[in-house]
Amino acid sequence: MFLFYGLEQFLIDIEVSKITNNIDNINIVKYDLEDTSINKIIEDASTLSLFEEKKIIIVNNAYIFTGSTSKKQVEQNTKILEDYMNSSNPNTILIFTINKDKLDSRKKIVSLFKTVGVVKELNKIANINSFVSDLFKPYKIDLNSINLLIDRVGTNLYILEKEIIKLKTYKDSDLIITKEDILLLTNKNVDMDIFKLIDNILSGNKEASIECYHEMLKFGEEPIAIIIMLANQLRIMYQVKQLAKKGYTERDIAEKLEIHEYRVKKGLEKARSFREEDILNNLEKLADIDIELKKGNIDKNVGLELFILNYK
Repeated sequence: MFLFYGLEQFLIDIEVSKITNNIDNINIVKYDLEDTSINKIIEDASTLSLFEEKKIIIVNNAYIFTGSTSKKQVEQNTKILEDYMNSSNPNTILIFTINKDKLDSRKKIVSLFKTVGVVKELNKIANINSFVSDLFKPYKIDLNSINLLIDRVGTNLYILEKEIIKLKTYKDSDLIITKEDILLLTNKNVDMDIFKLIDNILSGNKEASIECYHEMLKFGEEPIAIIIMLANQLRIMYQVKQLAKKGYTERDIAEKLEIHEYRVKKGLEKARSFREEDILNNLEKLADIDIELKKGNIDKNVGLELFILNYK
């Protein structure tokens, strides 16, 4: 029995694939604990497979191991699982996954699982540059090129993997990945441009702000969409600043706001240098520009430029 938990779903999926790689799909069953009774899952786990000696049952959203609650969750009788763990079917591999940063160690079910099963935390990568380098193997890429890739596409591991596969396919037998390859083939993550735009605006670098804004327009972003994204980032900055003052950790904030921990980290980095009143004031200005744009009182291509030029 296995229990994989953490905020990096990509890493959870890797651990699951290590177990399922050599098993025929016909012998793999998946359940979602938020809409399936544990009774049904344990009944399946206790039954022998008709096709092979071994079968795998994957149970996602295993919230019973955390303090998480939700109206849509099915009420579960965890005693049934406890009984099964004490006399499990040796022909069934039971895998639980939950996309949460921590387990509720006060629960009996958690303590028992740690005794009879394998529990692994998958919250973050210790060294993302090293991890990306490993994903590129057997291709070679230097540290500067790795940083360029991350700057362009962000730290979402699924997106990084997709772009790395694209680069490796393009290079074929040429095992050297260059900066030119990355600039040519990778898709820029709009969130990265938004962070860059915010950096320039808040630091008062009007020329760089306008340049960054025009670059986003070249990539097909709509002015109103950019305003909305900018407002969202400023709102996150305000929220994380408020929650951090109350003693919340980055993980706690990410869970409370239901956003990735990376966005919390970036939001805190930006927010530390600015007063809450200034952030709220700029949010109000963006809201006014949005209204004027929708009324047709301001040309959509110059609305944000006016905000940038008048920013103090």
